[in-house]
Amino acid sequence: MTRVLVLRPQPDGDSTVERARARGLDAVAVPLFEVEPVSWEAPQAASFSGVLLTSANAVRHGGEKLQGFRGLKTYAVGSATAKAAIAAGFDVAATGDSGVDRLLGSIESDLKLFHPCGEHRREPREPRQKITSITVYRAREVHAPDLSAASGSVALIHSRRAGRRFAELITERDSISVAAIGDDAADAVGKGWRTVVAAEKPSDDALLALAATLCDKPEPK
Repeated sequence: MTRVLVLRPQPDGDSTVERARARGLDAVAVPLFEVEPVSWEAPQAASFSGVLLTSANAVRHGGEKLQGFRGLKTYAVGSATAKAAIAAGFDVAATGDSGVDRLLGSIESDLKLFHPCGEHRREPREPRQKITSITVYRAREVHAPDLSAASGSVALIHSRRAGRRFAELITERDSISVAAIGDDAADAVGKGWRTVVAAEKPSDDALLALAATLCDKPEPK
């Protein structure tokens, strides 16, 4: 059976592995990054009309300062982010499953949003809302991840940065298929792979469906 490499940081890596195995895929977690909190200063919550969350890591690593924003409406990208926000006491007003730009295009344009986020991120493209982004966590490179199972595998690329890092670490590429969460992530891995395909939607479900196709594994009924 074709091995599926899940390269995202923990605990999201284990979550994706679990979902992949539920589809009958032979998945293993090989994180390329470790997520850690950074020191940050919280702005006045009263200055904002909502919170924009693009990763569950912001909730996990934002610390006590983030709790002062729980009274604001929260707009979350992805069901996992929304679930983490609700568990932390945030009031989720909308959840997007097709990326931050689609979510922002579907909500009010006059909002002032606080965006606790990671050090490495893609800023929203021409948002109608006023967004204040503050770094509350970073993803640090794992020095020597064990990629001994990479040959002949399907590698899941969840971000542009992960694509660049994976390309730096792998020299013999022609037996490896890449399933990327979007076009940016697909472009980042470069050339020389067996195949590089972007998922139809920027979601874990869409990425796993693509991985199943690349593994010649039929969709579960």
